[in-house]
Amino acid sequence: MRIEKMLPFDEALRIALDSAHKLGSERVDIAQATNRILAEDVESDIDMPPRDRSVFDGYACQRQDLANELKIIETIRAGMPPKKTIGPNQCAKIMTGATVPGGADCVFMVEFAENPTAGTVRFTGEKTEDNIRPQGRDIKAGQVVLRSGTRIRPQDIAVLALVGHAEVLVAQKPKVGIIATGDELVEPHSKPSPWRLRNSNSPQLAAQLESVAVVVTDYGIAKDTTDEIDRTFKKAASENNVVLLSGGVSMGDFDLVPGILKQNNIELLFEKIALKPGKPTVFGIVSRASRPRIAGKMPATQVYCFGLPGNPVSTFAVFELLVKPFLYKLIGHDYKPPNVLMPLDETIGRKVTLRREWIPVTITDAGTLRKVEYHDSGHINALCGADGLVCMDVGVAEIPKGTIVQVRLI
Repeated sequence: MRIEKMLPFDEALRIALDSAHKLGSERVDIAQATNRILAEDVESDIDMPPRDRSVFDGYACQRQDLANELKIIETIRAGMPPKKTIGPNQCAKIMTGATVPGGADCVFMVEFAENPTAGTVRFTGEKTEDNIRPQGRDIKAGQVVLRSGTRIRPQDIAVLALVGHAEVLVAQKPKVGIIATGDELVEPHSKPSPWRLRNSNSPQLAAQLESVAVVVTDYGIAKDTTDEIDRTFKKAASENNVVLLSGGVSMGDFDLVPGILKQNNIELLFEKIALKPGKPTVFGIVSRASRPRIAGKMPATQVYCFGLPGNPVSTFAVFELLVKPFLYKLIGHDYKPPNVLMPLDETIGRKVTLRREWIPVTITDAGTLRKVEYHDSGHINALCGADGLVCMDVGVAEIPKGTIVQVRLI
Protein backbone atom coordinates (compact mmCIF):
# COMPACT_ATOMS: atom_id res chain seq x y z
CA MET A 1 0.00 0.00 0.00
CA ARG A 2 1.32 3.44 -0.94
CA ILE A 3 2.25 5.69 1.98
CA GLU A 4 2.01 9.41 1.15
CA LYS A 5 3.11 10.98 4.46
CA MET A 6 6.69 11.97 5.19
CA LEU A 7 8.06 8.79 6.72
CA PRO A 8 10.65 8.65 9.49
CA PHE A 9 13.88 7.50 7.90
CA ASP A 10 14.13 4.30 9.95
CA GLU A 11 10.68 3.25 8.77
CA ALA A 12 11.56 3.99 5.13
CA LEU A 13 14.73 1.93 5.47
CA ARG A 14 12.78 -0.95 7.03
CA ILE A 15 10.23 -0.90 4.18
CA ALA A 16 12.98 -0.95 1.57
CA LEU A 17 14.95 -3.74 3.25
CA ASP A 18 11.84 -5.84 3.84
CA SER A 19 11.04 -5.53 0.13
CA ALA A 20 14.41 -6.87 -1.01
CA HIS A 21 14.22 -10.50 -2.15
CA LYS A 22 17.63 -12.15 -2.47
CA LEU A 23 18.76 -12.92 -6.00
CA GLY A 24 20.26 -16.21 -7.20
CA SER A 25 23.87 -17.37 -6.99
CA GLU A 26 26.71 -18.41 -9.26
CA ARG A 27 30.11 -20.03 -8.89
CA VAL A 28 33.18 -17.93 -9.76
CA ASP A 29 36.94 -18.25 -9.60
CA ILE A 30 38.42 -16.55 -6.55
CA ALA A 31 40.33 -14.23 -8.89
CA GLN A 32 36.94 -12.64 -9.69
CA ALA A 33 35.47 -12.89 -6.18
CA THR A 34 36.66 -9.65 -4.53
CA ASN A 35 33.70 -7.58 -3.23
CA ARG A 36 31.28 -10.40 -4.09
CA ILE A 37 28.96 -11.79 -1.41
CA LEU A 38 29.41 -15.41 -0.33
CA ALA A 39 26.34 -17.58 -0.89
CA GLU A 40 27.65 -20.58 1.09
CA ASP A 41 29.56 -21.37 4.25
CA VAL A 42 33.20 -22.23 3.49
CA GLU A 43 34.90 -25.05 5.44
CA SER A 44 38.58 -25.88 5.57
CA ASP A 45 39.73 -29.24 4.22
CA ILE A 46 42.95 -29.16 6.29
CA ASP A 47 44.40 -28.16 9.63
CA MET A 48 46.38 -24.93 9.50
CA PRO A 49 49.22 -25.23 10.11
CA PRO A 50 48.97 -28.78 8.72
CA ARG A 51 51.91 -29.82 10.95
CA ASP A 52 53.87 -28.22 13.79
CA ARG A 53 55.94 -25.50 12.11
CA SER A 54 58.92 -23.41 13.09
CA VAL A 55 58.35 -19.69 13.64
CA PHE A 56 61.99 -18.78 12.94
CA ASP A 57 65.18 -19.96 11.31
CA GLY A 58 67.01 -21.85 14.05
CA TYR A 59 67.49 -25.24 15.65
CA ALA A 60 64.80 -27.71 16.75
CA CYS A 61 65.70 -29.65 19.88
CA GLN A 62 64.47 -30.91 23.25
CA ARG A 63 64.13 -28.10 25.79
CA GLN A 64 65.84 -30.21 28.47
CA ASP A 65 69.04 -30.15 26.38
CA LEU A 66 69.32 -26.37 25.85
CA ALA A 67 72.36 -26.13 28.14
CA ASN A 68 74.23 -28.86 26.24
CA GLU A 69 76.24 -29.01 23.03
CA LEU A 70 73.89 -30.49 20.39
CA LYS A 71 74.64 -32.66 17.40
CA ILE A 72 73.06 -31.44 14.15
CA ILE A 73 71.49 -34.53 12.55
CA GLU A 74 69.71 -32.90 9.57
CA THR A 75 68.68 -29.65 7.89
CA ILE A 76 64.95 -29.13 7.25
CA ARG A 77 63.76 -26.71 4.58
CA ALA A 78 60.24 -25.31 4.27
CA GLY A 79 58.13 -27.62 2.14
CA MET A 80 60.23 -30.73 2.90
CA PRO A 81 59.30 -33.41 5.47
CA PRO A 82 61.71 -34.19 8.33
CA LYS A 83 63.58 -37.44 7.86
CA LYS A 84 64.71 -38.06 11.43
CA THR A 85 63.44 -37.92 15.02
CA ILE A 86 65.24 -35.74 17.54
CA GLY A 87 66.82 -37.66 20.44
CA PRO A 88 68.72 -36.49 23.54
CA ASN A 89 71.44 -33.92 22.80
CA GLN A 90 70.42 -33.79 19.13
CA CYS A 91 68.92 -31.04 16.98
CA ALA A 92 67.92 -30.23 13.43
CA LYS A 93 68.76 -27.01 11.66
CA ILE A 94 65.37 -25.69 10.56
CA MET A 95 64.06 -22.89 8.35
CA THR A 96 61.10 -20.59 8.99
CA GLY A 97 57.85 -22.39 8.15
CA ALA A 98 59.45 -25.83 8.00
CA THR A 99 57.86 -28.83 9.77
CA VAL A 100 59.24 -29.46 13.27
CA PRO A 101 60.63 -33.01 13.54
CA GLY A 102 59.33 -35.55 16.00
CA GLY A 103 61.01 -35.48 19.40
CA ALA A 104 61.63 -31.71 19.34
CA ASP A 105 59.62 -29.44 21.62
CA CYS A 106 61.26 -26.07 20.99
CA VAL A 107 63.20 -24.08 18.38
CA PHE A 108 65.89 -21.59 19.38
CA MET A 109 66.70 -18.80 16.95
CA VAL A 110 69.82 -18.88 14.81
CA GLU A 111 70.79 -15.51 16.33
CA PHE A 112 71.37 -17.31 19.65
CA ALA A 113 73.49 -20.16 18.30
CA GLU A 114 77.21 -20.79 18.05
CA ASN A 115 79.01 -23.73 16.52
CA PRO A 116 81.81 -24.92 18.80
CA THR A 117 82.81 -27.71 16.38
CA ALA A 118 81.72 -28.82 12.93
CA GLY A 119 78.33 -30.50 13.08
CA THR A 120 77.39 -29.21 16.53
CA VAL A 121 75.63 -26.15 17.95
CA ARG A 122 75.15 -24.57 21.36
CA PHE A 123 72.34 -22.26 22.57
CA THR A 124 73.83 -18.96 23.79
CA GLY A 125 70.72 -17.23 25.07
CA GLU A 126 69.32 -17.12 28.58
CA LYS A 127 65.90 -18.53 27.67
CA THR A 128 63.69 -19.12 24.63
CA GLU A 129 60.05 -19.49 23.73
CA ASP A 130 58.91 -22.70 22.06
CA ASN A 131 58.78 -20.86 18.71
CA ILE A 132 56.52 -23.54 17.26
CA ARG A 133 53.17 -23.01 15.54
CA PRO A 134 51.18 -26.09 16.60
CA GLN A 135 49.23 -28.09 14.04
CA GLY A 136 45.67 -26.75 13.70
CA ARG A 137 46.28 -23.71 15.92
CA ASP A 138 44.82 -21.30 13.36
CA ILE A 139 42.28 -23.48 11.54
CA LYS A 140 40.92 -26.98 12.17
CA ALA A 141 39.90 -29.30 9.33
CA GLY A 142 36.13 -28.99 8.93
CA GLN A 143 36.02 -25.56 10.57
CA VAL A 144 33.82 -22.91 8.92
CA VAL A 145 36.26 -20.13 8.03
CA LEU A 146 33.86 -17.80 6.16
CA ARG A 147 30.09 -17.54 6.53
CA SER A 148 27.45 -17.10 3.86
CA GLY A 149 26.73 -13.39 3.48
CA THR A 150 30.36 -12.34 3.92
CA ARG A 151 31.58 -9.56 1.64
CA ILE A 152 34.78 -11.00 0.22
CA ARG A 153 37.86 -8.85 0.85
CA PRO A 154 41.47 -9.49 -0.26
CA GLN A 155 42.28 -11.18 3.06
CA ASP A 156 39.27 -13.46 2.56
CA ILE A 157 40.64 -14.41 -0.88
CA ALA A 158 43.82 -15.56 0.88
CA VAL A 159 41.80 -17.75 3.27
CA LEU A 160 39.76 -19.22 0.40
CA ALA A 161 42.96 -20.16 -1.40
CA LEU A 162 44.49 -21.56 1.78
CA VAL A 163 41.59 -23.93 2.45
CA GLY A 164 41.33 -25.18 -1.12
CA HIS A 165 38.37 -23.18 -2.47
CA ALA A 166 39.68 -22.06 -5.85
CA GLU A 167 36.06 -21.42 -6.83
CA VAL A 168 33.31 -20.13 -4.57
CA LEU A 169 29.54 -19.70 -4.68
CA VAL A 170 28.54 -16.02 -4.62
CA ALA A 171 25.39 -13.96 -5.02
CA GLN A 172 24.57 -12.88 -8.54
CA LYS A 173 25.36 -9.29 -9.39
CA PRO A 174 22.19 -7.18 -9.53
CA LYS A 175 21.77 -5.19 -12.71
CA VAL A 176 21.34 -1.50 -11.92
CA GLY A 177 20.22 1.14 -14.41
CA ILE A 178 20.88 4.86 -13.90
CA ILE A 179 18.70 7.60 -15.42
CA ALA A 180 19.23 11.32 -14.93
CA THR A 181 16.22 13.53 -15.63
CA GLY A 182 16.02 17.25 -16.37
CA ASP A 183 15.91 19.73 -19.24
CA GLU A 184 18.70 21.66 -17.56
CA LEU A 185 21.25 18.82 -17.81
CA VAL A 186 24.04 18.29 -20.33
CA GLU A 187 26.69 15.57 -20.35
CA PRO A 188 30.00 16.20 -18.54
CA HIS A 189 31.98 16.58 -21.77
CA SER A 190 29.77 19.51 -22.86
CA LYS A 191 30.13 23.11 -21.76
CA PRO A 192 26.74 24.23 -20.41
CA SER A 193 25.07 27.52 -21.11
CA PRO A 194 24.50 29.70 -17.99
CA TRP A 195 21.03 28.23 -17.46
CA ARG A 196 22.13 24.61 -17.65
CA LEU A 197 24.25 22.21 -15.59
CA ARG A 198 26.49 19.26 -16.28
CA ASN A 199 25.07 15.90 -15.20
CA SER A 200 27.04 15.01 -12.08
CA ASN A 201 24.55 12.60 -10.50
CA SER A 202 24.99 9.74 -12.94
CA PRO A 203 28.81 9.60 -12.72
CA GLN A 204 28.55 9.96 -8.95
CA LEU A 205 26.06 7.10 -8.64
CA ALA A 206 28.15 4.90 -10.95
CA ALA A 207 31.19 5.57 -8.74
CA GLN A 208 29.25 4.81 -5.55
CA LEU A 209 27.97 1.58 -7.09
CA GLU A 210 31.56 0.42 -7.58
CA SER A 211 31.67 -0.41 -3.86
CA VAL A 212 28.83 -2.92 -4.37
CA ALA A 213 29.04 -5.96 -6.65
CA VAL A 214 26.59 -4.83 -9.34
CA VAL A 215 26.43 -4.45 -13.12
CA VAL A 216 25.77 -0.80 -14.01
CA THR A 217 24.17 0.63 -17.15
CA ASP A 218 23.91 4.38 -17.66
CA TYR A 219 20.85 5.33 -19.73
CA GLY A 220 21.89 8.95 -20.06
CA ILE A 221 19.73 12.03 -19.61
CA ALA A 222 15.96 11.96 -20.08
CA LYS A 223 14.46 15.37 -20.75
CA ASP A 224 11.48 16.57 -18.70
CA THR A 225 8.77 15.15 -20.93
CA THR A 226 6.45 12.31 -20.07
CA ASP A 227 7.25 10.47 -23.30
CA GLU A 228 11.04 10.62 -22.95
CA ILE A 229 11.17 9.68 -19.25
CA ASP A 230 8.59 6.93 -19.83
CA ARG A 231 10.48 5.50 -22.81
CA THR A 232 13.84 5.56 -20.99
CA PHE A 233 12.37 4.06 -17.84
CA LYS A 234 10.63 1.24 -19.73
CA LYS A 235 13.91 0.26 -21.34
CA ALA A 236 15.81 0.37 -18.04
CA ALA A 237 13.07 -1.54 -16.18
CA SER A 238 13.07 -4.31 -18.78
CA GLU A 239 16.84 -4.81 -18.50
CA ASN A 240 17.63 -4.37 -14.80
CA ASN A 241 16.78 -5.48 -11.29
CA VAL A 242 17.05 -1.95 -9.91
CA VAL A 243 16.50 1.44 -11.57
CA LEU A 244 17.88 4.64 -10.02
CA LEU A 245 16.35 7.86 -11.34
CA SER A 246 17.71 11.21 -10.19
CA GLY A 247 15.64 14.37 -10.36
CA GLY A 248 11.98 14.92 -11.15
CA VAL A 249 10.64 13.70 -7.78
CA SER A 250 9.74 16.93 -5.99
CA MET A 251 6.60 19.10 -6.26
CA GLY A 252 7.29 21.18 -9.38
CA ASP A 253 5.28 21.21 -12.62
CA PHE A 254 8.00 19.21 -14.38
CA ASP A 255 8.67 16.70 -11.59
CA LEU A 256 7.16 13.85 -13.56
CA VAL A 257 8.85 10.74 -12.16
CA PRO A 258 6.30 9.63 -9.52
CA GLY A 259 3.42 9.87 -12.01
CA ILE A 260 5.33 7.97 -14.68
CA LEU A 261 6.22 5.23 -12.22
CA LYS A 262 2.56 4.84 -11.30
CA GLN A 263 1.61 4.63 -14.99
CA ASN A 264 4.06 1.72 -15.29
CA ASN A 265 2.37 -0.29 -12.51
CA ILE A 266 4.97 0.64 -9.93
CA GLU A 267 3.61 0.34 -6.40
CA LEU A 268 5.07 3.34 -4.60
CA LEU A 269 5.81 2.37 -1.01
CA PHE A 270 6.85 5.87 0.00
CA GLU A 271 7.35 9.29 -1.63
CA LYS A 272 8.79 11.45 1.14
CA ILE A 273 11.28 10.82 3.93
CA ALA A 274 11.91 12.91 7.04
CA LEU A 275 15.52 13.28 5.93
CA LYS A 276 17.77 16.24 5.14
CA PRO A 277 19.14 16.17 2.53
CA GLY A 278 16.86 13.72 0.72
CA LYS A 279 13.25 14.47 1.59
CA PRO A 280 11.72 13.88 -1.91
CA THR A 281 12.80 10.25 -2.22
CA VAL A 282 10.57 7.71 -3.94
CA PHE A 283 10.71 3.92 -3.67
CA GLY A 284 8.55 1.42 -5.49
CA ILE A 285 8.30 -2.11 -6.83
CA VAL A 286 6.80 -3.68 -9.90
CA SER A 287 6.20 -7.42 -10.09
CA ARG A 288 7.43 -9.51 -13.01
CA ALA A 289 3.86 -9.98 -14.27
CA SER A 290 3.38 -6.26 -14.82
CA ARG A 291 6.91 -5.22 -15.79
CA PRO A 292 7.35 -3.00 -18.83
CA ARG A 293 8.43 -5.02 -21.87
CA ILE A 294 10.95 -3.94 -24.49
CA ALA A 295 11.24 -6.23 -27.53
CA GLY A 296 9.98 -9.16 -25.48
CA LYS A 297 12.83 -8.95 -22.93
CA MET A 298 11.87 -9.51 -19.31
CA PRO A 299 14.22 -10.72 -16.53
CA ALA A 300 12.71 -13.29 -14.20
CA THR A 301 12.64 -11.12 -11.06
CA GLN A 302 10.72 -8.04 -9.97
CA VAL A 303 12.27 -4.62 -10.45
CA TYR A 304 12.87 -2.04 -7.74
CA CYS A 305 12.80 1.70 -8.42
CA PHE A 306 14.35 4.55 -6.48
CA GLY A 307 13.51 8.12 -7.41
CA LEU A 308 16.34 10.18 -5.93
CA PRO A 309 16.39 13.96 -5.44
CA GLY A 310 18.08 15.97 -8.17
CA ASN A 311 20.46 17.92 -5.95
CA PRO A 312 23.78 16.05 -5.93
CA VAL A 313 24.38 16.08 -2.15
CA SER A 314 20.90 14.62 -1.66
CA THR A 315 21.58 11.96 -4.30
CA PHE A 316 24.88 11.06 -2.61
CA ALA A 317 23.36 10.89 0.88
CA VAL A 318 20.27 8.89 -0.08
CA PHE A 319 22.43 6.36 -1.91
CA GLU A 320 24.71 5.88 1.10
CA LEU A 321 21.93 5.81 3.68
CA LEU A 322 19.21 3.93 1.84
CA VAL A 323 20.16 2.50 -1.55
CA LYS A 324 23.45 0.87 -0.54
CA PRO A 325 21.95 -1.08 2.41
CA PHE A 326 19.10 -2.14 0.10
CA LEU A 327 21.46 -3.41 -2.60
CA TYR A 328 23.47 -5.38 -0.05
CA LYS A 329 20.26 -6.94 1.30
CA LEU A 330 19.38 -7.93 -2.26
CA ILE A 331 22.59 -9.96 -2.47
CA GLY A 332 22.41 -11.44 1.01
CA HIS A 333 24.78 -9.21 2.97
CA ASP A 334 23.96 -7.59 6.32
CA TYR A 335 25.51 -4.20 5.68
CA LYS A 336 27.21 -2.50 8.63
CA PRO A 337 27.87 1.21 7.94
CA PRO A 338 31.40 2.47 8.67
CA ASN A 339 30.58 4.37 11.88
CA VAL A 340 33.05 5.58 14.51
CA LEU A 341 32.70 7.63 17.70
CA MET A 342 34.55 10.96 17.93
CA PRO A 343 34.19 14.28 19.82
CA LEU A 344 32.90 17.47 18.22
CA ASP A 345 35.37 20.32 17.81
CA GLU A 346 32.55 22.87 17.86
CA THR A 347 28.87 23.16 18.71
CA ILE A 348 26.51 22.18 15.89
CA GLY A 349 23.07 23.79 15.84
CA ARG A 350 20.01 24.29 13.64
CA LYS A 351 16.60 25.98 13.80
CA VAL A 352 14.25 23.43 12.17
CA THR A 353 14.25 19.98 13.77
CA LEU A 354 11.46 18.15 11.90
CA ARG A 355 13.79 15.90 9.90
CA ARG A 356 16.85 13.76 10.57
CA GLU A 357 19.72 15.81 9.21
CA TRP A 358 23.20 14.71 8.19
CA ILE A 359 25.96 17.30 8.60
CA PRO A 360 29.21 16.97 6.60
CA VAL A 361 32.28 17.08 8.84
CA THR A 362 36.03 16.72 8.58
CA ILE A 363 38.38 14.96 11.00
CA THR A 364 40.96 17.34 12.46
CA ASP A 365 44.57 16.45 13.23
CA ALA A 366 43.56 16.47 16.90
CA GLY A 367 41.07 13.66 16.28
CA THR A 368 37.94 15.81 16.57
CA LEU A 369 35.08 16.56 14.17
CA ARG A 370 34.57 19.97 12.58
CA LYS A 371 31.81 21.12 10.23
CA VAL A 372 32.88 21.83 6.68
CA GLU A 373 31.58 24.90 4.88
CA TYR A 374 28.28 23.70 3.46
CA HIS A 375 25.61 25.87 1.86
CA ASP A 376 22.85 23.50 0.73
CA SER A 377 22.18 20.21 -1.06
CA GLY A 378 23.49 21.59 -4.35
CA HIS A 379 26.92 22.25 -2.81
CA ILE A 380 28.49 18.94 -3.85
CA ASN A 381 32.11 20.11 -3.65
CA ALA A 382 31.59 20.55 0.12
CA LEU A 383 31.70 16.76 0.35
CA CYS A 384 35.17 16.76 -1.21
CA GLY A 385 36.46 18.24 2.03
CA ALA A 386 34.36 16.00 4.25
CA ASP A 387 35.43 12.74 5.90
CA GLY A 388 32.00 11.82 7.20
CA LEU A 389 28.45 12.75 8.13
CA VAL A 390 27.12 13.46 11.63
CA CYS A 391 23.45 12.83 12.35
CA MET A 392 21.14 15.28 14.10
CA ASP A 393 17.97 13.37 14.82
CA VAL A 394 14.41 14.67 14.77
CA GLY A 395 13.85 17.11 17.62
CA VAL A 396 17.56 17.80 18.24
CA ALA A 397 18.41 21.49 17.83
CA GLU A 398 21.99 21.51 19.12
CA ILE A 399 24.90 19.18 19.85
CA PRO A 400 27.41 20.88 22.20
CA LYS A 401 31.14 21.07 21.58
CA GLY A 402 32.99 18.09 23.04
CA THR A 403 30.05 15.69 22.69
CA ILE A 404 31.06 12.21 21.56
CA VAL A 405 29.01 11.57 18.43
CA GLN A 406 28.77 8.84 15.84
CA VAL A 407 30.17 9.81 12.45
CA ARG A 408 29.49 7.82 9.31
CA LEU A 409 32.66 7.80 7.24
CA ILE A 410 32.28 8.55 3.53
